Amino acid sequence: MAFIKPFRALRPQGELVSKVAAPPYDVMNVAEARAMAEGNPFSFLHVSRPEIDLAPDLDPHDESVYRAGRENLERFRNDEILVADSEERYYLYRQRMASIVQTGLVACASVDDYQSGVIKKHELTRADKEEDRVRHIDCLDANDEPVFYLYRNRSAINDLVEELTRQTPLYDFTADDSITHTVWAVTDPAVIKRLSKEFSSIDTLYVADGHHRSAAASRVRELRKAARVDHTGDEEYNFFLTVIFPDHEMNVMAYNRAVMDLNGLAPEAFIARISERFDVTPADGPIVPQERHVFGMYLLGKWYRLVAKEALVDESDAVERLDVSILQDNLLDPILGIDDPRTNQRIHFVGGSRGNEELVRLVDSGACKVAFSLHPTSLDELMTLADQDRIMPPKSTWFEPKLRSGLFVHLLS
Repeated sequence: MAFIKPFRALRPQGELVSKVAAPPYDVMNVAEARAMAEGNPFSFLHVSRPEIDLAPDLDPHDESVYRAGRENLERFRNDEILVADSEERYYLYRQRMASIVQTGLVACASVDDYQSGVIKKHELTRADKEEDRVRHIDCLDANDEPVFYLYRNRSAINDLVEELTRQTPLYDFTADDSITHTVWAVTDPAVIKRLSKEFSSIDTLYVADGHHRSAAASRVRELRKAARVDHTGDEEYNFFLTVIFPDHEMNVMAYNRAVMDLNGLAPEAFIARISERFDVTPADGPIVPQERHVFGMYLLGKWYRLVAKEALVDESDAVERLDVSILQDNLLDPILGIDDPRTNQRIHFVGGSRGNEELVRLVDSGACKVAFSLHPTSLDELMTLADQDRIMPPKSTWFEPKLRSGLFVHLLS
């Protein structure tokens, strides 16, 4: 059963929230983060991406980067940009992106649940990224960015959330990307207890976005547990910051691919090789696949529609039937030589709303030779294979809108 708990959040003063809130650390490079925070001393990027305040040629994994993050968080506290709650609370966090509306519960999840498998993951982590998050969280002494979890829809929780969100919100602002963020505080002890009880009847939580932060939270707990002789299991480092959404509200977008070269093949030979496994048809314009096992390909300024031949698809296998698996196993690996997409430097991943426009830009600019558009992996596919303790290929899902950072910080001590 899932265990969640309220927490004393460190959060922005109301009038500063729109200046503090920032995109998550991993959706931009350092130059983009530096430009985004320029002229805004309140931007949470000074905490989540502290390298923006240091020399451009500094190794982003230098110890001074992690120390700068902690110093900036301390400055935010000293200047009362962020203020700690006086009591433990839950929060409700709603995002609105055009017609998409999703409302999640902000809470602390349990490292024990992550380690025991109550919290299910669907991707492997990269050792370098995981190590970076461990060092960042441990030095910061805080979870500065929440993990994005989901659960199978429960009407009792929906009804309670609907009731609570009729109240006056704590925060309500629209970010520069036109996404609206609304937050309500849950302060009534009886309601807090009721939410905890409702979630305790849920068998499984699923990682949607935040595999590295989840793994890092687990490792930080083990580091701190080993350093203490009086560890009880109730310390704040045994828990980590999450926003948990019902699956029926989630918006999963395609995670497309682009490759830098054709692996030594001429374009005609490349298409001939693809035609052995896919039906290839020239298209009049961009392909945005509307059904499974259909792909778009952009090559030499032209779009093609690829349909996987029936013999390629094993519908009985939760991993093999994924479109990301079909493309990887039958085109990217055997034809383009992308044997391990987690480590191969010749492949680019393009997620979410950047869409086909970014694929065209990458190819037309010469940065890549070919690009592929995919149908989004479904939540049912994700949860089914996670329930089987199976792992997806990397970069299989892109959830949007993304959670803004800086709205809530969970202190570990």
